[in-house]
Amino acid sequence: MDDRQRHYKDGADNEILFSKTVKAGKRIYYIDVKRDRKGEFYLSMTESKRLKDVNNNALHPTFEKHKIFLYREDLEKFMVALNDAAEFTKANAPENRRSREWTETENSLNFAGCESESDNDFKLDVEF
Repeated sequence: MDDRQRHYKDGADNEILFSKTVKAGKRIYYIDVKRDRKGEFYLSMTESKRLKDVNNNALHPTFEKHKIFLYREDLEKFMVALNDAAEFTKANAPENRRSREWTETENSLNFAGCESESDNDFKLDVEF
């Protein structure tokens, strides 16, 4: 393999510097911090969903994956929009079992690096 091919291969499979996994029913979310070729950090968020086995092949299940790449310059705007959407959902979603679980989980969480400004708001401090 020549240097050009090796550089492309290395660039395609960036090093994971930090990773968190969120399991939610049939879905798994991976939130990774990676470094691009220029040395800039970015978030790679992946949703992985196991599909129903059409061929009943339990040894090789099929997964559907969706990815979002989020760079540093967009992170604050993204977090504000995500927080706004979560607040809207909590305030306007009809009461059901999942929303009760959401509230119970939210009340039991301790966000490291987050400062509570009021009962409904939080501020996330992310540094790269």
